[in-house]
Amino acid sequence: MDAVRVALLREVLAGTEWLGATRTFAGALRGSVVPHGGGLLLVGTAGYEPWHLAAHLVDEAAWSGTPELAPTLVRHDARPSDPAHLAVGLGRLAAARRGETLLVVTPDDPGARLLERVHDARRAGATVLALGTARDAGERELAAMAHETLTVPDGAELDLDTVQHLVSAAAGENAVPPPRGRRRFRDRLSRLADHLTAPPPSSWWRRRGRSR
Repeated sequence: MDAVRVALLREVLAGTEWLGATRTFAGALRGSVVPHGGGLLLVGTAGYEPWHLAAHLVDEAAWSGTPELAPTLVRHDARPSDPAHLAVGLGRLAAARRGETLLVVTPDDPGARLLERVHDARRAGATVLALGTARDAGERELAAMAHETLTVPDGAELDLDTVQHLVSAAAGENAVPPPRGRRRFRDRLSRLADHLTAPPPSSWWRRRGRSR
């Protein structure tokens, strides 16, 4: 989803809770990783790996000049023969330490193995953020462990993929609100122009295909 579509989606969602909710969650994400110089770990479930969110965060990190937003994707089925950016397994969560941030995306049951690793990371002092649907007991257990949560309930206006787009876009925005009025409009227009003239989206996830 490009910047124009995100802007249009935000217009459609004006007056709903989603703009505030996604910006609050994105602010917690940014506020956790920037002061510590990065250390963002991103993980999904055994049946869902958040490739697109990883790629969008990489792009937002580049566009916003905030390299701390670029995540390390942690995978359930990582193999030593995989390229370095795809070879990080769940053991990395057990090694998480204070100052690192763990973002967990769960459209389905996280499973006992992942929950145990998240618990290890939290106990070691890592900040845990959970983005999911909370449809089952496992997701609710994860939400109880997290320092910040964003839940997409059944029947919501948006699906989890769209919410991830809004979160990544908001994370790349300036933390300090721009001035109101004419200058604010010029700043927004300038940022939109930067997005439209930037290179095509990162080929980060496309390299995955060539690794198989």
